[in-house]
Amino acid sequence: MRGKTVRWFTVALVFWAAVSPAVFAGPSEKKKITFEQAFLFGQPRLLKPLPLVRGWLDDEYYLLSERDSTDGAVKLFKVSAATGERQVFLNPKDFEGILPKGFSLLNPATRTADYSRMVFRRKGDLYFLDVKAKKFRRITANPAEEKNPTLSPDGRFVAYTRDHNLFAYDLDAGLEYQLTTDGSETVYNGWASWVYYEEILGRSSRYRAFYWSPDGKKLAFLRFDDSPVPVFPIFHAPGPHGKLERTRYPKAGDPNPKVRLGIVDATGGKITWADFDENADEYIAWVFWLPDSKQLTIQWMNRDQDTIRIYLVDPETGKKRQIYEESQPSWVEFFEDLYFFKDGSGFLLRSDKDGWRHLYVYNFQGKLVRRLTKGKWTVHRIARVDEEHGYVYFVADREESTERHLYRVPLKGGKIERLTQEPGTHRVQVSPGGRYFIDTYSNITTPPKMVLRAGDGKTIRQLGDSKTKLMDEYALGKVELFRIPVEGGYSLPARWFLPPDFDPSKKYPVIFSIYGGPGSESVSNSFPYSLRSFYLAQEGAIVLSVDHRGSGHFGKKGIAEMYRNLGKWEMHDWIEVVKWLRKKAFVDASRVAITGGSYGGYMTLMALTYGADYFTHGVSLYPVTDWRLYDTVYTERYMDRPQDNPEGYRFGSVFTHLDKFKGKLLLVHGTIDDNVHMQNSIQFVDEMIKKGKQFRFMVYPGERHGIRNPARRAHLSRMIMDFWRETLGLGGGE
Repeated sequence: MRGKTVRWFTVALVFWAAVSPAVFAGPSEKKKITFEQAFLFGQPRLLKPLPLVRGWLDDEYYLLSERDSTDGAVKLFKVSAATGERQVFLNPKDFEGILPKGFSLLNPATRTADYSRMVFRRKGDLYFLDVKAKKFRRITANPAEEKNPTLSPDGRFVAYTRDHNLFAYDLDAGLEYQLTTDGSETVYNGWASWVYYEEILGRSSRYRAFYWSPDGKKLAFLRFDDSPVPVFPIFHAPGPHGKLERTRYPKAGDPNPKVRLGIVDATGGKITWADFDENADEYIAWVFWLPDSKQLTIQWMNRDQDTIRIYLVDPETGKKRQIYEESQPSWVEFFEDLYFFKDGSGFLLRSDKDGWRHLYVYNFQGKLVRRLTKGKWTVHRIARVDEEHGYVYFVADREESTERHLYRVPLKGGKIERLTQEPGTHRVQVSPGGRYFIDTYSNITTPPKMVLRAGDGKTIRQLGDSKTKLMDEYALGKVELFRIPVEGGYSLPARWFLPPDFDPSKKYPVIFSIYGGPGSESVSNSFPYSLRSFYLAQEGAIVLSVDHRGSGHFGKKGIAEMYRNLGKWEMHDWIEVVKWLRKKAFVDASRVAITGGSYGGYMTLMALTYGADYFTHGVSLYPVTDWRLYDTVYTERYMDRPQDNPEGYRFGSVFTHLDKFKGKLLLVHGTIDDNVHMQNSIQFVDEMIKKGKQFRFMVYPGERHGIRNPARRAHLSRMIMDFWRETLGLGGGE
């Protein structure tokens, strides 16, 4: 549960979106969505896939994966942005007899930027394809798995971990180099400790903690020593005796792993260790090499997570030099998209130090050169830095917090240009030189479209439209976007789905669909990709999402109100929303339900305990029940350590409020959840039984955080729908 890091005002007056009748019509003669369509990816689909653009090859051509109409083969095409003309770039048929069956040319484990070299991973071993030479060979054959194979930028080497040691393989010479030797059950080289993977490096890292220099000659890596971290047992039930999985998992207040930064040549030799004390109670992470490969940076954060520093490290000596420091009264976060200028003048970073996340340029002496953006809005992502033409392209919510648009600003400072105009949420892929960008956008009335645009935002041509003619045959109900004012001057973004035959003279149950973690937004002006909310509305419920003050719509100021108070302001704001709902004649106050998973599961339990006078029904999926049971990095970022904030931990615990419980609850957890341990739900069940509280509890064997197995997921979906039908009195369905 990593902390994730949009403003308008309409009091109780709802903005009734001008919904296109062709998209959201409600006549009774139109078709209804089936349960299978909504939850099980059943046919027919109401949206069709957009083109699969795999990125830009250069500033003139993008790559498109598509089935060729001439022979039916899926190929990779090189498409001219200027003309739309395309030519085959990679054809799997050209590699028949070279690439064995089961290997996909278009989905290697790692590849060079120009697709000239690829490495595949199969059954734990690695295979190399030289695309130009059309030569394929196996390069490893070991009982232990090679993990996270990653090609060097020049394609000469591939690095990977095996048995918690780091290796590099010279693809031309056919030689493997073992770069570390002390890997063990508790020492990991280039492989992240669980808490770093989950909360610092992110799940997209897949535990990889090694980084190639741009010239491909060196590797920087993090070495983790998990021996101080307590062991948490996870039991697997299959077989007569089962199996015990022993994981190193630091809970709030526990010791963290020891971490070091090492730098080593790709051909091995002496490891240079950066000048950090691995015994210090601190975090180091997020390695960025400078473009010339002569230096690298790493970020340091104290255990309290209120101060962050960026250090420049010499890969030959390990000596470090501080080039940036930031402190905040609440917490700071790692800079995940630092950009270092090729001329060596400094770097670009996004920081929320003034209360909103914005762009700053610093030099290597730690001095602010210039600020590029400012205001009560958030820069969410750096989309591209074009040094040649002097622009930075970024995605932000400058005009409206529920939308995302592409902007650009000169690197030397100046006027900000908005490049996407259609209202809604835009996802963009900017070409390397900023000459073009591919824009995928939608809003509550417009299913996703894909458009190719020039760098100044002018439309060149439409590439795809996900809407099908079939959609017009279905009664999907109305979606509305609006704001709800609450105490404290906040106007909370909200979106609801109304039944297709909505009648304001009738009474309807409301189902809150939430997540709720700090900086996590659920409400956006975008078309819903899932039909689930439409289906629940079709069955007679109003499905509502509301983002509280700490969701990110109100900058770091709003998020920081959650500091040392997880559970407090979320529930305050959502209770205020229920009070607002009770004033609507069409809302049945005796049927106000809430559902969510992980942090959303926690909020569901808080709603049915602390907020039991307002929330009446809930489905809680794999929830945290007490913050003392969750990991150090996430929990302490927002709550500090238990001994430093006993009152915050007491209030934020679901157990504190169990006496108030009086609603209808379905609780769900996976038996081998390694993120939010089932321990959370087991302790909750035990305490509820002691207090004589009735509820339903379902466990899913062999499932971790989230129910992934298709059969179990289908079972869960049907069980939840049956629960809503029984307890909320929703329609009988098909």
